[in-house]
Amino acid sequence: MKRSRDTAASELFAALYPRLAGWCRRLVDDDETAHEIASEAFTRLWARWAKVEEPRGFLYVTAANLVRDHWRKLERERRAVRRAGTEAAIRPHAEPADPSVRLLVQSLPERLRVPILLHYYADMPIREVSELTGRKEGTVKADLHAARELLRGHLRRSLDHTL
Repeated sequence: MKRSRDTAASELFAALYPRLAGWCRRLVDDDETAHEIASEAFTRLWARWAKVEEPRGFLYVTAANLVRDHWRKLERERRAVRRAGTEAAIRPHAEPADPSVRLLVQSLPERLRVPILLHYYADMPIREVSELTGRKEGTVKADLHAARELLRGHLRRSLDHTL
């Protein structure tokens, strides 16, 4: 029993880790952090191995939550640097008016951010996003639409400022 469990876990790791780590890399823009997040997602899966029905979905949802935590930590660090008054020494130039899509996705409410991450960044079909989030397919489609509209509005405003 233990042998087959270990074998199944090893096969799952070999099949999914590279893609999960690559997905995390696109979201956090750092190889080491991406590998840490992907590894932690697998560690959490392993701890709940017998209870998880859909390991792939569990991994991506867990990784999305870990990415969110990473983004929050970075934002707290940025605020601390600003409060300390050292930002000018660290970053003498103003941030460009053109925000990255990753930062815009990060700013979405979690209700909209998770479906965007799973559907567009992890290439999961709407049906699978629906199953993983426990929402109806129509709700997932509406959330994706609302998120795209918010992102479109942010991008329009940033373009208006650069013209």
